[in-house]
Amino acid sequence: MKEGTLSLYSLLLQHFFSLKNIQVYQKGSLLFQEGDLVNNIYILLDGKMSVGRIHENGKEFIMKILTQEDLILEYQLFKRAPKYYHFAKPITDCELLVIDRAEFEDCALNDKALLASLTSYLSTGYLKANIKCQDLIMNGKKGGLYSILIRLCHSFGKKTCDGILIDFPLTHQELANLTYGTREVIQRLMKDLRDDGIISISSQKITVKDLSFLKRAVDCQSCPIEVCGLN
Repeated sequence: MKEGTLSLYSLLLQHFFSLKNIQVYQKGSLLFQEGDLVNNIYILLDGKMSVGRIHENGKEFIMKILTQEDLILEYQLFKRAPKYYHFAKPITDCELLVIDRAEFEDCALNDKALLASLTSYLSTGYLKANIKCQDLIMNGKKGGLYSILIRLCHSFGKKTCDGILIDFPLTHQELANLTYGTREVIQRLMKDLRDDGIISISSQKITVKDLSFLKRAVDCQSCPIEVCGLN
């Protein structure tokens, strides 16, 4: 469990949990899209959710992959009639706790513990976004892919005798969406990594056999896991 997120998650459940406010969204549906008015915030109780943007040319960029107990909070807080700048859509079937935005903001302003936890959560998210942008900009397409693979290990990795299994199936197109690259480039880079014995792939699940190679290639600063993830 991500430190910082846990306390906020627990506080929000204490204030807002109700079985009548739990909703299920099917894989491939749309939770919200860019430009929608913000009426609710969401806590992801189960499943995986992608958050991103779509360029005017139709190219999709996945900025985050959220998992259980993540908060879906993709707008400017305490603004009048805020709108979303991103889309959110389920990668798997998702169970969400739906919280009224106005009630959430009012509670945050009047509960010191919740406000402190929210501030910590947002500051961690700000740092995480900055580091991710730095990696994608400074290291080019190859380094961007390596950086995403490192983050996937932190978010979905399971240690096995062969290395770290990223226990989440991903196509080359989905990896391209995470790096804002093209499927063709990602396919070539992944082939190079397989040929060099850095990774293996089975049933669209990647096993990273040499994580230290990827870290050296992007001059990894060994950031805490809560900062170096995909959420």
